[in-house]
Amino acid sequence: MAHLVAPRHPTVLWARNPDVARSVTEDHVNEPYLPGHTLDPALRATSDLDEAVSAADLLIVGVPTSGFRAVLEEAKASIRPWIPVVSLSKGLERGSLLRMTEVIKQVLPGHPAAALTGPNIAREIMEGRAAAAVVATEDLAVAAAIQMVVTRGTFRVYLNHDVIGCEIGGALKNVVAIAAGIGQGLEVGDNTRAAVMSRGLAELSRLGVALGAEPTTFAGLAGMGDLIATCMSPYSRNRAVGEELGKGRKLDEILAGMHMVAEGVNTAVYALELAGRHQLDLPICRTIDQVVRGEIAPVDSYWGLTPAGHEADPG
Repeated sequence: MAHLVAPRHPTVLWARNPDVARSVTEDHVNEPYLPGHTLDPALRATSDLDEAVSAADLLIVGVPTSGFRAVLEEAKASIRPWIPVVSLSKGLERGSLLRMTEVIKQVLPGHPAAALTGPNIAREIMEGRAAAAVVATEDLAVAAAIQMVVTRGTFRVYLNHDVIGCEIGGALKNVVAIAAGIGQGLEVGDNTRAAVMSRGLAELSRLGVALGAEPTTFAGLAGMGDLIATCMSPYSRNRAVGEELGKGRKLDEILAGMHMVAEGVNTAVYALELAGRHQLDLPICRTIDQVVRGEIAPVDSYWGLTPAGHEADPG
């Protein structure tokens, strides 16, 4: 995202690792996370959080959900009043089960909170391939202003006021992607994986609607679009975790070899907690939670992922 914005707006990227910050600024690369790609030369990076946020007119936060609140708390004193804060993170907060825009509102009251989400595989965007995203916030005037900043070339951004639906879709599709990846690793076939993806879409839609989302959101970029990309792309972290589980590798070993976070590993249990508050059954989330906890083997999970019970197909 910083690479997309930098050519038209002065952009500072924050990185915890000073070596990464130096490499982005001086060499215009970020090899650990985007190997083989050149970043826009106008992009500058720093490991000083105050320096990164203190002059910002727009704050875009791509921190994993596990550290999202802590980073906002640390940056709070340096952030200018009233500027919009956009979340790129797709998940739920541990314990509170809050969506990231809800965390923004708690930590930074008075700041417009938005979510930028959709089928956005970073490597393809860096290659200049066409992609689309959704910016979601209750105030569409704010959303339109953000849209103007983040749209560039073949990266197109649409507006949506259904923040709940966009964030729930972005969070739960990661769980479904682990399920689809397990199927890939087990070589169950495309028919079975398509069934899991379809039932997964129905599952995340049920939870989203129960939380106040609009059903039509899940037929769009933030729902079905993001789900398809995350379940099918070989560059999807969550799908990759599932595929390796399906091949018989242990979860700890898989995660230890990853530079980035696979949010779906933790989201499954958080989604189940949310579903329990609304008396909903989420069989795919329940099964993936059992797999990541080691309670059932991945090969056994597929007996329960596509049940042929009495539930009607929403399509």
